[in-house]
Amino acid sequence: MDRRSFFKTSALAAGMAAAPGLSVATELPSTSGTGFQPIPKRPLGKTGQSLSIIGLGGIVIMNAEQAVANNTVAQAHDAGINYVDVAPSYGDAQERLGPALKPYRDKFFLACKTGKRGRAEAAAALDQSLQLLETDHVDLYQHHAVTTLEDVDRIMGPGGAQEAFLAARKAGKVRYLGFSAHSEEAALAMLDRFEFDTVLFPINFVLASKRNFGPQVIARAHEKGVGMLAIKAMAKSKWPEGLAKTDKPNPKEWYEPCSLPEQAALALRWTLSQRITAAIPPGDERYFPLAMYVAQNFKPITPEEEQYLIAGATDATPIFPHA
Repeated sequence: MDRRSFFKTSALAAGMAAAPGLSVATELPSTSGTGFQPIPKRPLGKTGQSLSIIGLGGIVIMNAEQAVANNTVAQAHDAGINYVDVAPSYGDAQERLGPALKPYRDKFFLACKTGKRGRAEAAAALDQSLQLLETDHVDLYQHHAVTTLEDVDRIMGPGGAQEAFLAARKAGKVRYLGFSAHSEEAALAMLDRFEFDTVLFPINFVLASKRNFGPQVIARAHEKGVGMLAIKAMAKSKWPEGLAKTDKPNPKEWYEPCSLPEQAALALRWTLSQRITAAIPPGDERYFPLAMYVAQNFKPITPEEEQYLIAGATDATPIFPHA
């Protein structure tokens, strides 16, 4: 069985198993035949780059066999994805991604992150990531999970990680600089402190409808010409208190994702209908083939679909306390 058939068959089966009572009325992206349309691309701020509207999150291949990781990257490439994002905190994802990207390195916009806040630590983290990813540079390097104003001050202050980022850009180890954030306060502060190229932020229908969380960051990013990238599009709610790790469908997900496939597809379409360049699907590998299908066949969400989506999450608890 070739990789395309493998992914179509296994992903459909996984999706059906994960969502009893929901039907999958579509096939996953196929790169064969005359009707194939690659996943569309959008401009990334002022960088001059264009990225596929969904990316491959490295956490998808965490703990996977190398052959599976290779097939996942090949499938993403064949479908028209040119954006991949990874971080050292994603277990062995960098080790898996390095060899898998080797045949396609010049075809992918490779983004990496670090949670290190000091200059020396951030510089060392980048060098280790470059070694594991088997490349001499990453296209985008990001401060990871900036949450508080204390994080901002540490990163941007004397001896902070931003000094390592600027040195790495000058040395050709990175091309563009960005950050991910889990609070609007921190994101807005970062955008005001430096002319970053990108911001990676939760753009999610529950957070937006319940807490108005996200629109300010999107607006500020567009005002400054900063590329807007999204995470947590398919997130729904916090897990109930006391839920055992073994009771969660996938240990990679610290939050409850949307039900497959109907709610998850609508949630991703909602995020892709906002003013963003691209979204990273969840780490749960069952969601990635569905995300590819949604992206390949993307249509903006309608007001009626949005109302239906939000009504299905009235009991959801926003996943970030800072929202």
